[in-house]
Amino acid sequence: MIPEQIVKLKTALHKDQNVTQVIFNKSDELSNLLRKNTAIRWSKTMNCWYLPYSKTIKQDLFKLLSPNYYLDYTELKTTDEFVVLKPDTETTKEVKSNAELVVLSNETSKKIEEFKLWLKSKRYSENTIATYCDALQTFLRFFVNKEISSITNEDIIYFNNDYILKNKFSASFQNQVVNAVKLFYRTIQQKTLNPELIHRPKRPKLLPNVLSKEEIKLILNAHGNIKHKAMLSLMYSCGLRRGELLNLKIKDIDSARNLVLVKQAKGRKDRIVPLSNKILMLLRDYFIAYKPKEWLFEGQDKNKQYDEASLAAVLKQAVEKSNIKKSVTLHWLRHSYATHLLENGTDLRYIQEILGHSRSTTTEIYTHVSTKSIQKVVSPFDNL
Repeated sequence: MIPEQIVKLKTALHKDQNVTQVIFNKSDELSNLLRKNTAIRWSKTMNCWYLPYSKTIKQDLFKLLSPNYYLDYTELKTTDEFVVLKPDTETTKEVKSNAELVVLSNETSKKIEEFKLWLKSKRYSENTIATYCDALQTFLRFFVNKEISSITNEDIIYFNNDYILKNKFSASFQNQVVNAVKLFYRTIQQKTLNPELIHRPKRPKLLPNVLSKEEIKLILNAHGNIKHKAMLSLMYSCGLRRGELLNLKIKDIDSARNLVLVKQAKGRKDRIVPLSNKILMLLRDYFIAYKPKEWLFEGQDKNKQYDEASLAAVLKQAVEKSNIKKSVTLHWLRHSYATHLLENGTDLRYIQEILGHSRSTTTEIYTHVSTKSIQKVVSPFDNL
């Protein structure tokens, strides 16, 4: 575990580019500082933040982070120290411990590009394509000394144990790798791997985080800025995901029918969401004040939509102003909306439609956090 005030730098190869991993304990303040002043990005494959490598990266980060943070650069290599393993090397042990630093052969790279084109032709989302290709690259770098055609189910199990579990990567990343490898071999290699023999992690059963109506009211009223208030209010009042809110255009608000049209959301599905009169009035006041042209919520550049990181910062400021001591995220607003609908007596089938869930079982999770029925249960302790 990295101490709270320490930022660790490590050299790695990501998407065939030299990068610097920036590793630290979860900190919204530090994340926002780095996003605001650097080109830092998150990698699902490496499960950490990273920056393009540069000779001055150590000095640049030292100036930015001192004196509040200690910079640990003991594992930051110079360009002369980069480990580049070729396909014909026999250093299997090094490949296992430095999978990110392996350069793939031209043939393997072409196969990955072929897989990417197949995903595009099947209209997979850009995020899914990037996630699958990154996961596949990591897997093939691990077995750089083995022919692609000779990889078996046993190799996947070995990869899970000797790379993912050994490096304590998440269960979701393990599933992503398995999904990507299976699809790659079925579509590009025309070779079917037996899914029953592949070890998958057991998904943890986590309850959604829900705020009370009083807490929601404090958060939504915390901002004096009408744009910030409108964004958070619309997100809660319609149960929108972050991307769904930011992708809204002015024409998606149907004020005549009090509806919001959410286009090409998760799973490439359109859906309609009811819009309350109260939020419609707020949106009209916002529209008069800001006069957006295309996107409902524009960034500093009028031709671009509002930034995801900026929206997260708006919520964080509202939570701090409300004096709520919880690590609230934007998705909590969606969870709270669904739970409050259920507590108001809304049928689960309608909630499923409004949220855009494909399966009813996904929506049913909110029955476990609704307090309407639970609070009616009388503890036997009260009757002693």
